Parts: sequence; C-alpha cells; structure tokens
Amino acid sequence: MSWLARFFGKKTMESARHAPRVFLTNSLSGSKELFIPLRPGTVSLYTCGPTVYSRQHIGNLRPGVFSDTLARTLTCAGYRVRRVINITDVGHLVGDGDTGEDKIDTGARREGLSASAIAERYTKSFLDDLAELNVDTKDIFFPRATEYIREQISLARTLEEKGFAYRIRDGLYFDTSRFPGYGALGGLGTAVLKAGARVETNPEKHHPADFVLWKKTSPDVHRLQEWDSPWGRGAPGWNIECSAMARALLGIEIDIHTGGEDLAQTHHNNEIAQSEAASGRPFVRYWMHNAFLNMEGEKISKSLGNVLYLSDIALKGYHLLSLRYFFLQAHYRTPLSFSWDALAGASGALERLWKLAREIARESGRRNAHSETRERFLATMRDDLATPQALGILWDSLKSEEYAPEEKWGLLEDAEMHLGLSLLSPPSPDILTGADIPKDIKNKLAAREAARNSRDFEEADRIRNAIEHGGYRVDDGPDGPVLTRAPL
Repeated sequence: MSWLARFFGKKTMESARHAPRVFLTNSLSGSKELFIPLRPGTVSLYTCGPTVYSRQHIGNLRPGVFSDTLARTLTCAGYRVRRVINITDVGHLVGDGDTGEDKIDTGARREGLSASAIAERYTKSFLDDLAELNVDTKDIFFPRATEYIREQISLARTLEEKGFAYRIRDGLYFDTSRFPGYGALGGLGTAVLKAGARVETNPEKHHPADFVLWKKTSPDVHRLQEWDSPWGRGAPGWNIECSAMARALLGIEIDIHTGGEDLAQTHHNNEIAQSEAASGRPFVRYWMHNAFLNMEGEKISKSLGNVLYLSDIALKGYHLLSLRYFFLQAHYRTPLSFSWDALAGASGALERLWKLAREIARESGRRNAHSETRERFLATMRDDLATPQALGILWDSLKSEEYAPEEKWGLLEDAEMHLGLSLLSPPSPDILTGADIPKDIKNKLAAREAARNSRDFEEADRIRNAIEHGGYRVDDGPDGPVLTRAPL
C-alpha cells in the first residue's frame, strides 16, 4: 500500500467524537491543553528528523522515541495518525546558522563519498536505529529535502512576492520585522534577538534575526549540491525545508509538530514565521518539545565530543530496548542524565518486567480481562504522556495479588501498545548451561544453593553478589537457579 493510501485511507477505529480526552503540553502557550484535532478522527504529526551527515547519537534518538510514544498514545485513543519525519540531506550549515559549509558536504568530503551516498548511508543508519528501539516506521513517511526543492523555491517565491523577503548579495532572506509576534515560541525575547546573540551577524541583513531562505553559492565556494533559482544558483536554507515538506505532505495547517527543545527558539520560530506569512493561517496547533539528554551535566552533542551510539550500548551487552525504557523512566519534558549505572538500572528493570510478563502469559493463557488498573494506566498516558507514572502503575499492578492473571495480561497489552517494550513477546534470556558455565561459577552456584537450603540467606546473598561481580546474573527459577551473562 502506498504512503498516500495509508495517510488518506478510511478510518477504521472508533469515531473521534467518542475518542477519550487527551491532554498535551503546548510549547507555544506553555500550558497543558485538551487536544482537539483539525479534522475529526485524524492527527497530522510532523517531527523534525536528522541531518544525515553522520551517525545519530543516543541524544538524537530521544525525539524519535518521544514522537513514537505520542503517536502510539493517540492511536490507542482512537485517532488515525499521519506521520512525517523529515530527512535533511541539504541546507543545514555547520553552526546551524546562515554561514559555513553544508553539513552534508562536510560528511561527504570526510568519507570520500558523494553527497547522495553519504546521505543514504546515514539515513539507513537512522532508520535502523529507530527499528532497534521498536519504532514502527512502516506508517511514517520520511521525505528527503532534496526531493522537495521545487516546493521550497515556490514557498520562498511566495514570501518574496508578499513582501516578507528581500535579496542581498548571498541570497534571499526572511524579514522578521514584517512578521508581528516573531519569536513567540520558547519565550524568545529582544535580548536574545540582539545582534550576534543567536545567529551570525551579516551587515547586509536588515535585522540580526533575519534568516536565509535561499543561499546563493559564492563564486569561490564549491557545493556538492546546488540548483538554479530566481535568486541564483545555490541551495535552500535549513528552515524552509520543513515548512515546504509539511505543507506538501500534511497541509497548510497541521495538528502537532515535535522536536528537541534546542530547535524551539530558532528553527521552529522560523518555521512559524515563513509558513504563516505565506498562508495567512496558523501553521501548527500544538508544538511539543522533548528535553535534552545530558551526560555529566552537559547536553550530549557532537560538538562537545561526548557522544554515544546504539552500537556502544550493544557492545556493553545491553539489550537496546533498555535505552527506550531509560527514556520512558523520565517525562519527555524533563532533562535526563545518562550514565552507564543509570542504563544498568533500566536494563535490570526491563529484564525483571520481561520475566513477569512471561509468567503472566503462562498463567493467563494470554487471555485478557478489563480492570480498573487498565483505566488508570490509559488515563495516565493520556495526561501528557506521563510515562514515569504509567510505569509505576504497571509495576504495582503486575506485582499485586489483587488482580487476576487475565487482568494483568490485559494491562500488559495496553502497556505494550503505548510503550513499545516488547512486553507481549519478550526476548528469550541467554541462559547458560553445562560447559558454558566456568568451573568457579559452578562452584559458587552450588555453594549458594547449599546456603539457601540451610536457610542461610545472608550467605546466599553474598555469593550471589560475588557471581554478579564476575559478570553473570543469577535468577531463581522453578527448576533451580538460572544463569545469564550480565552486561559488561
């Protein structure tokens, strides 16, 4: 089925007139609001995606998990969600402003590849990372900026014709003084907009906050990607691509736009200005932003050199869904600090959750039943994606003796649809047996069993800790101890 058919196909879920109430924090108003879609039953959701000149670090992946959790929650509430995540393969300059080399050119020269080859390599890497984190991409459209050059030129021409843009020697710029209320998103004030405070100072610009719509290639610069335009041969500015692709794929007005909080003040204010100046209509109803992922008190960033990739997590022996669980332990608007100890805690919690899920699957026969705790879980997720509280409800309910196995299985079904943690089909543990177990660990296991049988639980715990310090995890199963390798 084509993506157009998926986007505009018949709605198969319950009518939005009967959809549950969902509340979302709107970055534009700074408050939690009842979500009301533009069109009953359908949600248009645009997420700012990556610039594909290098691998995406784990901080870049938090927005993907956040927008996926949002889409899951809206889908479970009865909406058909039309999703777009853009792929920036031109126009994003080093420094995120209006000067410098295109990041795609930088990556291509670094690896001795063409611009299209470098973009394709890291687009595939990004999509593979999303799949590892259980983001279902089959119903998401991933437009490339280079595929929408005509639409970007058309939008820039409209802005110039309406008097919102002006030409200077290096291209076409948006005139922010012509757009009342510019900078409303993220509380962008006049102090931030003063010369040099946010973008590079260009003496030809009418105002320091003005931004490029089309960058003309300088005679002394060789760009790997450029096109003819009314303003000379060059390439689009970074900001205009999202507005053009959102218009083309989702419409002039869209329901929700998400992204990292670092995009709010500049990139997203620019999107609002150019989109609304061109159409005369509101661009986005609900702006939503996730907070940074930090490491040792600083934002994870390529420029700071403190990056980690999914492959680093895999090399340590952690299941990659441990990172998704780690993200969900904090609210999406809360800054989150990464450490290996914190990831180990998330990994251990997820392993225990999977163990509970296997037990409940056996006890319930995978039959579900309605319960009050399912209603509480759903209400919590629909209250601005309160994932930490939802996980708390899940844990308390699964461990409680108040609920029947069928009620717990029903809760697990709801939790999986919202959280995407493979709760219904947990991965099998890598259980070690026989010759796979080193002799000293076998001896410790035997000593621990002897201590348990003699009810010397203090000694049993001491031996268990010694086993775990040796790189193994021991759990007690119905047929005796179960040994698995622990992450490095």
